[in-house]
Amino acid sequence: MTERKSSFLDAAYGFSDTDTSEKIKAHYDAWASHYDAELVDQQQYVMPSRAAAAIASHCTEKTASILDIGCGTGLSGKALADRGFNTIDGCDLSPGMLAKAATLDIYGRLFEADLTKPPLDAADASYDIMTVVGAFSFGHIPVDAMDDLLRVIKPGGLFLITTNDHYYDEGTIQPKLDQLVADEMVTMLMAEHGAHIEGLNVSGWVFLMRSTT
Repeated sequence: MTERKSSFLDAAYGFSDTDTSEKIKAHYDAWASHYDAELVDQQQYVMPSRAAAAIASHCTEKTASILDIGCGTGLSGKALADRGFNTIDGCDLSPGMLAKAATLDIYGRLFEADLTKPPLDAADASYDIMTVVGAFSFGHIPVDAMDDLLRVIKPGGLFLITTNDHYYDEGTIQPKLDQLVADEMVTMLMAEHGAHIEGLNVSGWVFLMRSTT
């Protein structure tokens, strides 16, 4: 039998684009202390490992500079570090989540960022790789933020995003990706559907692109 989602996960899936950043920040601050135990230990959240595997399959340079957008408690950064990558920065809306990520001793720079209010506090063409694992979702990062995020990636760099089926089926993310490809902003390297949260039988997508700008 599939386990029931926690009240925190229920709420995260229930956010809408009308919810304020302050409401969402408070939610994740409150969740930070037991986020990993609930998502990984109880529900088998596998998307960070899927994302890291995708990056490793297209980049062998372990010193490549990576920005982990919506890094949360550091699950995605840890998955990358486990693959040997060692130059990782991270940002998140929630200071509580960032405090947990800082304890891992994986990240260089960690900083707060509200992706509903661009621009991101990062220089143009400053990272070889950008990952956005799970942060494209209702009330979190809007799809149009991809334009500013691509600004931060070096020409020829990798841009990875993931999303669960709940958000993908809403219907805005695929047209945005198609637009980026049509506008020759990126080339699509991978569009892979698979497990997201195994304990809840939730699936999701990994999209890996190469920046062409």
